Amino acid sequence: MPRIAGIDIPNEKRIDVALTYIYGIGDKVALDILKQAKIEPSTRTKNLNPEEIKSIQTMIESIQTEGELRKNVRDNIETLKRIQAYRGLRHSMGLPVRGQRTKTNSRTRKGKRKTIGAISKEAATKAAASTKK
Repeated sequence: MPRIAGIDIPNEKRIDVALTYIYGIGDKVALDILKQAKIEPSTRTKNLNPEEIKSIQTMIESIQTEGELRKNVRDNIETLKRIQAYRGLRHSMGLPVRGQRTKTNSRTRKGKRKTIGAISKEAATKAAASTKK
């Protein structure tokens, strides 16, 4: 199991798919890296020789991946919060940022539903009396 950019790459997968396990590398970037390194994308990871792994690693070092990229994204979000941009406020409230509706969906951002049950007449009168004082 080769280790590239601090991530263990799966042995049995094709190398073009295995590279996408690295944060910041998608399908297109993986294919571009393999094209520059002159490696066939259909090659299994276990069949790579050390020179090929080394060439892939040198290509990946020029791209912002893993820790650097995560830090950069986190800093960008913190900047949006600090300047109180609309997107930053949505991030801090834990709501969808990109204009999605929130009346029915967005459970992944809002969390589990909190049901507010009906209250008895006694509790309602107590609440109304306390707000009048």
